Amino acid sequence: MRCPSCGNPESKVVDSRPSEDGTAIRRRRECLECGRRLGDNPLIVIKADGSSEAYDRQKLMRGLLNAAAKRPIGPEQIASLIDSIEAELRNASRNEIGSKDLGDMVLVRLAKLDDVAYVRFASVYKDFRNVEEFAAALEGLR
Repeated sequence: MRCPSCGNPESKVVDSRPSEDGTAIRRRRECLECGRRLGDNPLIVIKADGSSEAYDRQKLMRGLLNAAAKRPIGPEQIASLIDSIEAELRNASRNEIGSKDLGDMVLVRLAKLDDVAYVRFASVYKDFRNVEEFAAALEGLR
């Protein structure tokens, strides 16, 4: 496992325990280079209403796959986009992020990838209330 902080591929096991269902062994690892624990501190998304939930990569993947439906964007490109967001968050050592900030990070990357997918994602994420708001988002692409 490569350390998300320093990129070092070498780590050591510092703790082993059975999984909740008992079918696997979970191992907590520590980077030999920087000493950071790998897999600790899950990312928390703070939603617009103030509630929070654990970051779910699959939820973001589903939203992006829907936005990119019938577009020339492959799942590996979407995975790469998500990887770059996750790397940026890890490098900033952030444990919490607002849903608006996360959505903005997605839109910045999606605008570089495909305009139509950008507009589709933005239309759901920004919850446009009228045609003028939608038109303003389209103008931002130019």
